[in-house]
Amino acid sequence: MQYYSLNQQAPNVSFREATLLGQAPDKGLYFPEYIPKADPSLIAHIGQYTKEELGFRIMLPYVGNTIAEEALYQIVSETVNFDFPLVPVNDAIASLELFHGPTLAFKDVGARFMSRCLGYFSRGQSAKVTVLVATSGDTGGAVANGFLGVEGVDVVILYPSGKVSPVQELQLTTCGQNITALEVDGTFDDCQAMVKSAFMDPDLNLQLKLTSANSINVARWLPQQLYYFFAYQQWEDKEHPPVIAVPSGNFGNICAGLLAYVSGLPVAHFIAACNVNDAVPDYLRTGHYQPKEAVATISNAMDVGSPSNFIRVMELFQKNYATITRLISGYTVTDEVTRATIKKVYDSFHYILDPHGAVGYHALETYLLEHPGQKGMVLETAHPVKFPDTVESAIGKPLEMPAAAKLLLGKQKHSIQLRADFEHLKSYLMSRS
Repeated sequence: MQYYSLNQQAPNVSFREATLLGQAPDKGLYFPEYIPKADPSLIAHIGQYTKEELGFRIMLPYVGNTIAEEALYQIVSETVNFDFPLVPVNDAIASLELFHGPTLAFKDVGARFMSRCLGYFSRGQSAKVTVLVATSGDTGGAVANGFLGVEGVDVVILYPSGKVSPVQELQLTTCGQNITALEVDGTFDDCQAMVKSAFMDPDLNLQLKLTSANSINVARWLPQQLYYFFAYQQWEDKEHPPVIAVPSGNFGNICAGLLAYVSGLPVAHFIAACNVNDAVPDYLRTGHYQPKEAVATISNAMDVGSPSNFIRVMELFQKNYATITRLISGYTVTDEVTRATIKKVYDSFHYILDPHGAVGYHALETYLLEHPGQKGMVLETAHPVKFPDTVESAIGKPLEMPAAAKLLLGKQKHSIQLRADFEHLKSYLMSRS
C-alpha cells in the first residue's frame, strides 16, 4: 500500500514513511492509494471473530509489508485490549461506549496503535523522534498515555489554556518522563496551525525528526475504523444496518467510519453531529465550505473551526456533493440543547451522556424522528466524568469517579506557558534539540 498527498505535489510513500512524516512535504494529508475491500465472508460472519482477529485483518492491507504480520497482530491486540460495548439506551438508540480505555476516551485506539507502530519503526534508530501534537481535549491525554516511556520518542503536546476540562488537563500535564505539555494562550485552531507550521519549517526539520500524532497522521486516523466493525458485531438486526451519529470536531473519527463503509461495512446513514462550530453541517446544507473561527463550548473537544480531516471525506467521494449528502447529514447543536439532552436522557432512561455524546444523541434523535422506522447508535466518545460540572448540574447528582480518574486527583500539573505564535514554539523546540 502506498499513500499519496492530497495536495498532489509530493512523492508517494509507504505506511512507514507516512507515519514517520505525519504530513507530506507539500503540506498535504496522506491518503491510501486505494481503499481495501473487506472480505464479504468476514462481514457475513463477523460475530465469529475476536476483536484482535478482526482488527488485524482490517489493518493488514493498510500497513502492507512495513510491519511483520506477527508484530502487527501484537500491536492490534494491545490497541484493542479493552471493551467497546454497544449499550441500549431506548428501543431506537444505542450507545457505543468508546471510553473504556486507559484515558477514558475514543482516542485511546488511535494513540495506542500509532505509538506502537512508531516504537516498531524507531527500533535501532540513533536519532529520537519528536511527536508534535495539538489537542482540543482528549487527544493529548491519549497520546501522552500511549507514548509514555516509549524508547526513542519524545512527545510535545500543545493545548489551549482554559479550554480543556480539569481531568483532560491532568491527563496530559502529569505524565513527566518523555511527555511535555505546552499551554497555549489561544484556541485549538491556533495550536493546530502552529503544529502544521512546525512541520513545514526547514530549520526545525533539519534539527529535529518531527512527526504528528493528530488524526492527520495515518497511523492515528486509520485504526479508528476498527470500533465501527466492533459495533456492527454487536448490532442485532443485521438486515437493517444502523444510522451512526458521530460527535465531530476535526472529522477524523467520522472519516474513519466512512472509510469502513467504503470498505464494505453495512451502515444506513452517517450523522455529523457538531456543536456551534459547524462549518461542515453548513457545507452539507449549502454546498459551500467555509472554515470559521473556533467558538468555545461545553463540548470542547469539538471546538474546531477548520477541521483538517474534512478534505479526506471529500477525497473518499471524489468531492461529489450529491453522494456525500446522500450518505451524511449534518446537525448543529447548541450548549443549551446539549445540557437539556443530558438531563432528558438521564431522567427518561437513567443513562448518562457526556456533552459530546449528548450532541450526537440529539442529532440522531432528530434524524430518527424525520425517518420513522430506522434505528441507530451514537458514539459516546468520552466518559462523563471528564466534564463533571456540566454533567452533574444536568443530572442533579455527583458522578461516580472511575479508578483511572481517581489516580489523577492530587497530582501536580506541569506545563510550559506559550504564546499563540509559531516563532515562540519554534524557539522552544530549537532549544530542546
